[in-house]
Amino acid sequence: MSGFRDSPDERARGALATRLTLVTRSIAALALGAAGCLAACVSFTPPYEAPPLPVAPQYPPGTATGETEAPRAAELDWRHYFADPELQRLIDTALDNNRDLRIAIARVEEARATYGIRRADAFPTIGVQADLSRARVPADLSGIGVPVTATQYQAGIGLSTWELDFWGRVASLNDAALQTYLATDAARRATELTIVAQVAENYLNLCELDERLALTQATIDSRAHSYRLYRHRYEVGATSRLDLTQVETLLHQAQTLGAQLKQARATQAHALALVVGAPVELPDSGLRLDDGVMPQEVFAGLPSDLLIDRPDIVSAEFELRAANANIGAARADFFPRITLTGQLGTASASLDSLFTGPSRAWSFGPSVSLPIFDMGRRQAQLEVTQARQEQAVASYEKAVQSAFRDVADAITARTWLAEQLDVLRASVATQAERSALAQQRYDHGAAPFLEVLDAQRDQLSAQQQLVQTHRALLSSRVTLFTALGGGSRAAAASSASEPVAR
Repeated sequence: MSGFRDSPDERARGALATRLTLVTRSIAALALGAAGCLAACVSFTPPYEAPPLPVAPQYPPGTATGETEAPRAAELDWRHYFADPELQRLIDTALDNNRDLRIAIARVEEARATYGIRRADAFPTIGVQADLSRARVPADLSGIGVPVTATQYQAGIGLSTWELDFWGRVASLNDAALQTYLATDAARRATELTIVAQVAENYLNLCELDERLALTQATIDSRAHSYRLYRHRYEVGATSRLDLTQVETLLHQAQTLGAQLKQARATQAHALALVVGAPVELPDSGLRLDDGVMPQEVFAGLPSDLLIDRPDIVSAEFELRAANANIGAARADFFPRITLTGQLGTASASLDSLFTGPSRAWSFGPSVSLPIFDMGRRQAQLEVTQARQEQAVASYEKAVQSAFRDVADAITARTWLAEQLDVLRASVATQAERSALAQQRYDHGAAPFLEVLDAQRDQLSAQQQLVQTHRALLSSRVTLFTALGGGSRAAAASSASEPVAR
């Protein structure tokens, strides 16, 4: 360390800077060379083996997986899959503002920084020190009968406690931190995909409610007109009070349904705003379900494709690798831990002679430590890491099984909902004809009004069910896209050039 006076010696300061620079370069070169040698040390991390696929090699028999010439969902960016401009705008806004995604991104940054800390543990910490100390010893303690005032100047470069990683403990912890970072980044991509699906689902639900509201409002208008006609007929004695009350009942039922749908739409708009993370500007009504929202089909492929396409499965596998690396660190704890501490510099009683004469000083302190009796602490720590590794295996297998089910359910829904939609369209046409015929029979006195009442109720119910099934079919396409890891390969390719750690 350098001394400080009212008039500092420029030559001493220059010599200090030159000497420290040379020493710093020498020690840094030696430390880096030692770190490179230690990279090839023993590792007790068990070799990683991916668990066997805990599902069938193909999707259930009889389940259509789409045309083989169709693109794979993982290779298709969501902007190419969701063609509706309004939906694209909402998804873009959600990816910029959604709080869950912000939390996921912050977790990635946290994991990246943690990995940087672990990575730095493999290298020595070198620092420069400069000390000035003055001490006065009283006469009765000095040994010469007079008080003594001593001054000491010291300057040097030091190597703080650095573990020589002979058994791979530091390397295993570094690898575990890296795998955790990669798992967190994959979880962030899974969160993005989930947000895309949530926005699309909420948007389709709004379209469904708007379409059902339009049908209900048309029914309310029609029944209000019928009620006015029947009331006039009742007033002139052309119909009974019973028929009038039945017409009024139909009107009240339609009005109740309309109020329920308006409430549901408001709630759905609030849910969409929460997912988007910002105020949503949408028309009060007028949204319609359209097959053109997702005009493109996707090919499901094989269950094994999910291992690289689903971000949640990728994340689970990285977590499994991290648990595996932690076992290596726990095993290495059973062996001696060797650390180095050293310092090289100069020391003198005066600043002028700090860099002249016999002023060189150094210290070197290797240390070896190995607990002999710890009440089974290290063994228990090893068992903890092994238990966590077993949990990671089970979590990985569960993620694969859940993904398999998601895809199989979506494929099944896509197939059978399309068939239901065709049947319901025919049913709506039949119900409309039935309602018209029942009205004609009643007008000619050939049937009671109860027959008209039942026909109109069934017609409205069939119309509502048709819209709901159409929305369910479109939702199954959203589910299939996300269940197959939609856009994951495109996203991975775009971020492949990013550095793993800063």
